[in-house]
Amino acid sequence: MEYVVGALACLLILFILWDTFETVIMPRTVINRMGLTTVLYRVSWRVWGALASRLGARRERFLSAFGPLSLILLLATWAVMLMLAFAMLHWSAGSRFVTAGRHIGFGTYVYVSGTTLFTLGLGDVTPVGIVARSITVLEAGLGLGFLAVVIGYLPVQYQAFSRREVTISLLDARAGSPATATELLRRHAAAGQTKEVTDLLREFERWSAEVLESHLSYPTLAYYRSQHDRQSWLSSLTTVLDTSALVAVGVGDIPTWQAELTLAMARHTVVDLALVFYAAPAAPFPDRLPSEDFDTLSAILAEAGIPLRDPETAELRLLKNRRLYEPYVAALAKGLRLDLPTWIAPSGGVDNWQTSFWDGGHL
Repeated sequence: MEYVVGALACLLILFILWDTFETVIMPRTVINRMGLTTVLYRVSWRVWGALASRLGARRERFLSAFGPLSLILLLATWAVMLMLAFAMLHWSAGSRFVTAGRHIGFGTYVYVSGTTLFTLGLGDVTPVGIVARSITVLEAGLGLGFLAVVIGYLPVQYQAFSRREVTISLLDARAGSPATATELLRRHAAAGQTKEVTDLLREFERWSAEVLESHLSYPTLAYYRSQHDRQSWLSSLTTVLDTSALVAVGVGDIPTWQAELTLAMARHTVVDLALVFYAAPAAPFPDRLPSEDFDTLSAILAEAGIPLRDPETAELRLLKNRRLYEPYVAALAKGLRLDLPTWIAPSGGVDNWQTSFWDGGHL
């Protein structure tokens, strides 16, 4: 029995260390359905989402707490499982300890393992013999490394989150709240700044690449909601895709080359993230841009002075572009419980920058 427990303890330690390595250190996509982190997040997110669906107006605030809390849960799970695994190893090896009590049971092994893993060094229970001392030293070394990894992991995660949110905030005044592709183009045309659309798409091409890199390395970032209402990283990314797809079709005198590059990069991002989160692509329902809305979109652009270059074929060509990414953003939105933006901004909407708690709603 001791050999079986010892073997299980060693396998459990290796399993936890490998899962930590994949999640925190390895800078590439890891597709592992049976990984501890994957299973923990899938189960806890389903439970959390089910609870959120019953909260009504408080749903979004409740969902926003999942990201930070899940990270604490993950770190705590790693620590507890390592502590229990080393306690099992002590028990299976028959480790001897000097203690004030007369009986050393499994509870004592768990206590010793905990104080060793967190490098407390209380000294009330001390190992005797080469086996107990070797296991204690090994666990102390792993505990020190584990704490170092955790301390280094949190700042990197929040720096990536901050970089993501800064760029999202740029869309507020440029494309409305929530941001839409039609409103972005209309506002730039109204200000006579259609040339800036190309620069903006170039910036969002780089931002899409940063989101891809950071969210593949740290998938937990996807669960972190944006700091402001009516904004999210997925809705902003979808707006970038919508704008790129529309400009690539031909709008006014805006060049199409940069739009095609941004469309390719942003699509790469959503396709890879859909794979990481096991979100099978599916066409959005209902259709995000039915024919009657496309006619409205065309009229808005024409009124703004940037009409579609080839209105007879524009709808079909735009549909072809939309099919490149909409199934993936729809799947991610469903899985992460995020809302996708519309193509046309709702009438009477107020941007986030125009709102204030102190003046009763808006400026």
